[in-house]
Amino acid sequence: MRERLTQVSVRVPVEEEDPVADLFAEVFRQPAALATDADTLVTEVSAYCESAASWTPARAARLGAGLERLRRAGRLSRQPRVRVRTIRTRDWANSWKRHFKPLDIAGRLLVRPSWSRRRPGPGQVEVVLDPGLSFGTGQHPTTAFCLEQVVRHRPGREPRALLDVGTGSGILAIAAAKLGYAPVEAFDFDPTAVRAAAENVARNGVADRVRLRRRDLTRLPRTSREQFDVVCANLLADLLVRERGRLAARVKPGGILVLAGILAREFPAVRAAYEELGFKKLAGRHINEWESAAFRLLTTTPTTGNHV
Repeated sequence: MRERLTQVSVRVPVEEEDPVADLFAEVFRQPAALATDADTLVTEVSAYCESAASWTPARAARLGAGLERLRRAGRLSRQPRVRVRTIRTRDWANSWKRHFKPLDIAGRLLVRPSWSRRRPGPGQVEVVLDPGLSFGTGQHPTTAFCLEQVVRHRPGREPRALLDVGTGSGILAIAAAKLGYAPVEAFDFDPTAVRAAAENVARNGVADRVRLRRRDLTRLPRTSREQFDVVCANLLADLLVRERGRLAARVKPGGILVLAGILAREFPAVRAAYEELGFKKLAGRHINEWESAAFRLLTTTPTTGNHV
């Protein structure tokens, strides 16, 4: 990696980060880096270019036009200011430290960056996760809900299997493996996410307990012989609705489905779509504009079957 990077960034309320991150990925052809301040709930969405020449007038115009388009469509409350600066690579690494704070989940799980001196309490397992150029730190408000559900439904005397759909940094899969889930499977469509997750899985010493793959949810078989006690899916609402059959097919009868990262105005449609398949809402959380929920599958869905 070069000694200096060009950072292009905007700051938006956390509930507005998704469309901006998608825009950055489109303009820069790389996943956006997200850093959410846990106190202010403001997210800095950034792209890092290895040379100043990569920040061209054409690219600047595309980004500006895209932000204006999102504002006009009601996806942004205002058009944010684009900030461009040159930073040293080591300064970039240090800048994340003010954003990433340890997360304590129900006294059972501690998620911390490597530079934190906090240590797990008695009976508490830890996940060590540092940010990368293309991924945030798992500080999104909905992440805590997902982690809480993974802790809540952790295995007791009987083994429990978990599937993490859209794994990103791998945080949920790593936590599940540390909490005793087996088997643990995780996949993501983005190859950069899969590489980042693989590094985090290895760093946390659970590479032998997490099966990590690059897969596209929309191309999975509609029926599945392999089913899981807990399935986590932090995806866009339209994808959750459109691919509900494929997700439902991978939940055991009586199993738990955790859906997160849904805009509150879109949640009723998501809930209705899954209730039609036999799911019942068990728990939920509304944070700013985000809604997350855990459902139990009460009956075998029409989409399950005996095919791989």
